[in-house]
Amino acid sequence: MSNQQISNLEHFQFRALHPNVSMGTASDRYAGWIGQIYSDQRYSKHINRRTKSVGGRPFVEQTLPVESVEEYFQHFSALELDFTFYRPLLDKDGRPTQTYHLLQNYRKHLNKGDRLILKVPQTIFAKKLRRGGIYIENDQYLNPASFTLQFHKPAVELLDPWLDGLIFEQEYQRRQDCPSPVEMADALDVFFGAIPDDDRYHVELRTEKLLSIPVFNILEKHGVGQVLSHWTWLPPLSRQFSLSGKRFLNAGRKCVIRLMTPRNVKYADAYAMAHPFDHLVEGMMNQQMIKETAELMRAGIENGVKTNIIINNRSGGNAPLIARKVASQFLDIL
Repeated sequence: MSNQQISNLEHFQFRALHPNVSMGTASDRYAGWIGQIYSDQRYSKHINRRTKSVGGRPFVEQTLPVESVEEYFQHFSALELDFTFYRPLLDKDGRPTQTYHLLQNYRKHLNKGDRLILKVPQTIFAKKLRRGGIYIENDQYLNPASFTLQFHKPAVELLDPWLDGLIFEQEYQRRQDCPSPVEMADALDVFFGAIPDDDRYHVELRTEKLLSIPVFNILEKHGVGQVLSHWTWLPPLSRQFSLSGKRFLNAGRKCVIRLMTPRNVKYADAYAMAHPFDHLVEGMMNQQMIKETAELMRAGIENGVKTNIIINNRSGGNAPLIARKVASQFLDIL
């Protein structure tokens, strides 16, 4: 690495890492990143605190105001916003929801070159929804009209210059609930054939059984990318890529890699280990994850594909420090 590259990593500067690489995080505004991404004193009087229950345990979350995204984008070139996962942008009567207004607030602080990746609402892509402590059937599952009118159309109208990706995340499917790969492929074929053409679509299937040739062929048919996700019950990143025949499926020549949780560690446990997200947790981060992410970044460059790396605190304790390790590994093998 050059002295300039070393200095950039020391100061968490990832925007100039490579023209075909965008480094970012899953969510922003963490007070635990003050002194890394955010200025020490700028937000000291504007930190919001709330108690959140995870796995039956209370945790105090500390977040910064939306305006802090301006500083965020001085360091990263991409940001995944996951609050869009929990509620559509418009309700069934076409009225803007709280999620729409929050996204509108983000837009006020975006500049040229900033890139957002949004998670599609779970009401569109989850077979079952957790309500009142139990899972119920989702009557809006793979509903093209709901996706188009309540999410895609308002998202594009609101964010088009900055919108770089839309992630359809499907929950883990238990054996008794999981369709066959052919059934899933057929359902996705109908859905993606009925929604607006857009080369920003990416699908994250969290059931290894569904990472299959019939499904990948349908994604490729519609130009939908395969999200490579380092997550609890999924195989290693390299294995996921191999299952698709090492194909980059997205029509826009983009790939999304999400570093979510350590493998075989449940969400609640990963959250408890990582909280308050201000340092790397010893023994939590997997070096294989770092190595394979860097290798996939290089594979993307060799294939003319732009790679978006999205890092969650829960994959090791502190996303900026994990990003530094990924970037360092990438520069070493580039």
